[in-house]
Amino acid sequence: MGNNPQADISRRQKKYAIAMTIRTLCFIGAAISGAAGINWLWPFLIFGSLVLPYVAVVLANANDSRSSSLPLPGGGDPQRQLGAGPHGS
Repeated sequence: MGNNPQADISRRQKKYAIAMTIRTLCFIGAAISGAAGINWLWPFLIFGSLVLPYVAVVLANANDSRSSSLPLPGGGDPQRQLGAGPHGS
């Protein structure tokens, strides 16, 4: 992970390529199962091939939330809360 932009781009491209490969296999599988008369299978595979592009983009653009390179101001105390405003509660 880290701060290396090239490694981040490489990781995102790899995730996207894997998802698109699965999408292609779903589409090919739907065509084969439809031609073979497996009528219950091809709708699921078509659905997968339609949904996977969205999933691929979301996964490729998802940040790793386990590491944060920017510290929180004020020490990042998770128990800190906003006080009552000037108008009270």
